[in-house]
Amino acid sequence: MRGHDSAAPEATTSTGALQLRARERRERILDAALQVFTRRGYREATMDDVAVAARTSKGGVYFHFPGKEALFLALLDRSAELLLRRTNEALAAAPDPAGKLDAALDVILRLFSEHRALARLFLVEALAAGPAVHHALIEVRYRFATLIASELERAQEQGAIPPLDAHLAATACFGAVYEVVTQWLLSGQPAELTQAAPELRRLLRRMLGIPESPENGKT
Repeated sequence: MRGHDSAAPEATTSTGALQLRARERRERILDAALQVFTRRGYREATMDDVAVAARTSKGGVYFHFPGKEALFLALLDRSAELLLRRTNEALAAAPDPAGKLDAALDVILRLFSEHRALARLFLVEALAAGPAVHHALIEVRYRFATLIASELERAQEQGAIPPLDAHLAATACFGAVYEVVTQWLLSGQPAELTQAAPELRRLLRRMLGIPESPENGKT
C-alpha cells in the first residue's frame, strides 16, 4: 500500500504537468491561427499554415481542433472573453453613466487599436466563415449588448438618463462602434483608431440622453 501511496503524488504531478503543456500548446496554436487568418484570410488559410506558424505538427493542431471552423470558433470565443472581461472591469470602475460609457468606449477602441489582428478577425474575416461562425458572432454581439443594456437600465432607474429601450440602444451603440472600427480597418481612417473617441463619445452621449458637462464637451 505504501508503494501505491508514494506513487500517487507523482502521478498527479505528472498529469498536471501534461495538462499545463497541453493548455500552453493550445494557446500557441490559437496565437498562430490569429496571425494566419489575418494574413491569408479565412478562406485561404489552411490547417497546415497554422501548424507551421505554431511550430507543431498538423496532427498536433488536429488534436486540439477538429477543423478550421472549430479553430476559428475557439479563437473567436477567446477574443470575445477578453473584450467582455475588460469592458466589465471598466464599467465596474466608473462612477456614473457618462463615465461608464467613456470607459467602455475607451476599452474597445484601445483593445482593437493595440490588437489590429483581433479587430480584423471579429469584423472582417468572420464574414467569410460559415453559418456556425456567423451564429457565434451574433451571440458575442448579443452578450455585449446585454452587458451595456444592463448598465443603461440601471442608469434609467437612477434617473440619470431618459426612458429608452435599453437593449435596442445598446445594440445601436455597438453598431456605431462596429462601423467606425471597420472603416479604420478597411480605409486606414482615422490614422489612429483612438482619434475617433472624442466625436464618437459625443454622438453616443447625445443618442442616450446623457448630459454633456462643459468639461466633457472639450474632449
